[in-house]
Amino acid sequence: MSKKKFTESTVGKLLFGAASMINPTLGNLLKGATSPAEAIAQIGKSDVSNEDKIKLQQLIYDQQNKEIESITSRWQADSASDSWLSKNVRPLVLVWCIVIFSLAGILDSVESIPFNIGATWNDTFEKVMMAVVLAYFGGRSGEKIGNILKK
Repeated sequence: MSKKKFTESTVGKLLFGAASMINPTLGNLLKGATSPAEAIAQIGKSDVSNEDKIKLQQLIYDQQNKEIESITSRWQADSASDSWLSKNVRPLVLVWCIVIFSLAGILDSVESIPFNIGATWNDTFEKVMMAVVLAYFGGRSGEKIGNILKK
């Protein structure tokens, strides 16, 4: 299975499209980018005007804010529903990840148990765990800040 090219990913399409709208030179520059970091580095090194670079950064920032607001509104709708599962899915996923991560770590560290976490799985689960923890606590913090600002 080959990895999707950066320009074919959602972020790549957004970045490429916004860059092409602002300045065709920026769009052409991003065609060879293989990662967001490389794309941003190429934008920074380009000789286009700082005004065009700022416009692109503003478009990306606005899009990220829309995505965050959308996620927050979905989570608020889940919290407001009468369903036990929708209210508790985030805490349950967090607890499940912590239990599995801890159990796997303990089993992997005991030498008398023939259990070994492969490097690929360890890396994958680490990323999932970070995403879940950041989403849970970041989402809860966002909800609480939103409630405080509404008052």
